[in-house]
Amino acid sequence: MKAVKRFNPTMNVRLVSFAVHWIRAEIHEYVLRNWRLVKVATTKAQRKLFFNLRRMKKNLAWLTAEETAAVARDLGVTAAEVTEMEQRLSARDMSFDPTPESDEDEIFSPSAFLTAADANPADEIEAEEWDNDSSDRLHNALGRLDDRSRKILQRRFLTDDKATLHELADEYRVSAERIRQIEANALTKLRGMMAAA
Repeated sequence: MKAVKRFNPTMNVRLVSFAVHWIRAEIHEYVLRNWRLVKVATTKAQRKLFFNLRRMKKNLAWLTAEETAAVARDLGVTAAEVTEMEQRLSARDMSFDPTPESDEDEIFSPSAFLTAADANPADEIEAEEWDNDSSDRLHNALGRLDDRSRKILQRRFLTDDKATLHELADEYRVSAERIRQIEANALTKLRGMMAAA
């Protein structure tokens, strides 16, 4: 379409001959844009190197200093540009956020270590201080309860292996209802002491 728009019939050139140039240019642009995630060749010299460097290399090994100088001379660019393009062409793209092959696989990608958009250091410090303060108040309030109430609350709520009302009733030789009452009274006292602290 660019060839059709720019075509001038008064120049005595056939449209097909004129269009070949534009078609080749568009193919080159497409290859450059889609060959890698990151653009490899942006300047005219880099584009020239991109399309000619692989063809001019005689083997897969890195170019020697003499070969680099010869390629630079042939293409009209500096030796540093040849070396830079050679490094770019040999580098591999890495996904910023790769997906695991299966559900069991863990992939540690850079995106996993980025801070959340809603993360606020002040909020995190405030929450941590509130947790520490609540833990201290709970510890102090538990220390002011009588031994039986404290032990019942610890066994019912503060251990991994939580005891049932019936297990505690057998241990203290009272009814399960009495254990429930002691627990309820201890929780009421605990809430009052924590609110007052």
